[in-house]
Amino acid sequence: MKKLEVIFMGTPDFCVPILQSLIDNYNVIAVVTQPDKEVGRHKEVRKSPVKELAEKYGIVVIQPEKIRKEYDEVVKRHPDLIVTCAYGQIIPKEILDCPRLGCINVHGSLLPKYRGGAPIQRAILNGDKETGITIMYMDEHMDTGNMISMESIKIEDTDNFGTLHDKLSILGRDLLMKTLPSIIEGTNESIKQNDEEATFAPIITREDELIDFNKSSEEVFNQIRALSPYPGGYAILDGEIVKIYSARKTSDFYTEKQIGEIGKIYKDGIGVACKEGEIIITDIKFEGKKRVLMKDYFNGHDGDKLLGKIFNKGE
Repeated sequence: MKKLEVIFMGTPDFCVPILQSLIDNYNVIAVVTQPDKEVGRHKEVRKSPVKELAEKYGIVVIQPEKIRKEYDEVVKRHPDLIVTCAYGQIIPKEILDCPRLGCINVHGSLLPKYRGGAPIQRAILNGDKETGITIMYMDEHMDTGNMISMESIKIEDTDNFGTLHDKLSILGRDLLMKTLPSIIEGTNESIKQNDEEATFAPIITREDELIDFNKSSEEVFNQIRALSPYPGGYAILDGEIVKIYSARKTSDFYTEKQIGEIGKIYKDGIGVACKEGEIIITDIKFEGKKRVLMKDYFNGHDGDKLLGKIFNKGE
């Protein structure tokens, strides 16, 4: 029996396990991904992780600048099914209408919560205790189509964006493989989303990355781990940008300290006063230096010299 012909549309490394499973189990006839990008000072051209995997298997790669206008290469292949995941552009109606089994999307949240481009970061940032994967039929709007299947996962205090990203990528792969037979056989019962319950997850901006110590230690803790390991939250110290990758929180509160002031030195970090409580920064990158654990930093530096300094003063 001829294998189901699938076109996959996706870009970042989150998609790689999902695409690999499709390659292993179905006939992936093409992959659509974002154009190669120039990165770094030397403008090195970098392929997307999805493109690299597709090329490994000799799969046709399509990279339109604007899929809304450049959809012919997809439509003319007449796939049975299109699977998308973190592609990065709105899919036009011409593509949505072309596969006989429709277009489905693997989305990193429990819809209708966190529609948009940064659902994993926003879930951590907001202090959620769970998130998950939703597999849905696509329509012409962003993440508004009928839901086919859903599976949740706990967000642990030890999770950051990187660890939760990896867990959800595997969960998305496994849920897709469990869900596809019902899509192929037409036996699934998709459910309409309740738009009144919808929340949104806009992409992370530079403003989101500035650590705001004028919040509770819980909120600062969530902000730091939502941005770690990339892009990394930052703060300003002595006029220089300091990247902050990991921290732990305490309920200690120093009324005599200014918000953002380094008030204590611990074996593994520096205690910074928040609006409520204290955050202990344990993993840091000073401007022009390599990223370092604070406990290792203290082996070659006098931590007491940081006492009394204030993050984001003047910002």
